[in-house]
Amino acid sequence: MKKIFALLALALSVSLVPLTAAAHGPSPQKVEKTVTIKADPAKVWAIVKDFGNVQKWLPGIASNKVEKKGDDTFRLLTFKDGGHVYEKLRSIDDGSMKVKYEIDSGTLPLTDYYSIITVAKGAKPGETTVTWLGRFYRLYKLNPPIPAGQDDETAIKAVSDIYDAGLANLQKVAEAK
Repeated sequence: MKKIFALLALALSVSLVPLTAAAHGPSPQKVEKTVTIKADPAKVWAIVKDFGNVQKWLPGIASNKVEKKGDDTFRLLTFKDGGHVYEKLRSIDDGSMKVKYEIDSGTLPLTDYYSIITVAKGAKPGETTVTWLGRFYRLYKLNPPIPAGQDDETAIKAVSDIYDAGLANLQKVAEAK
């Protein structure tokens, strides 16, 4: 009788493995982009850390409104295409030249977005390396079928497009001054 129960338990556990493996939900996504800028790190840092003036280097921004709520700082970015994001500043660290922020809400096809922009000395004198890292999930949190436009690929493309355009324009702005 013990053998029958052991075999039954084994059969049951083996048959449940595929069900539990498929029921995990979305995987976290990550986009990391880097650019080398021919400008002093302090100059680039002054541009990047200005949370209230991101529209000076991030293309596609129609307006930027900054507000304080207690000790927290938020910005509402409205895009030229009509979309928007409401972001919360997590920290600005002058010592390590890092800005950390997250998206509270918005129209981008993603959720649970957290980002770090790091400014560092470049490989050569007078050069700066800027790294923009974002972690997030696709918009649709459940398992397949995933609605069109709410999948991992759409979320990754949206973030990659913003990072590519932003870093290219940051380079242009920092090198022009």
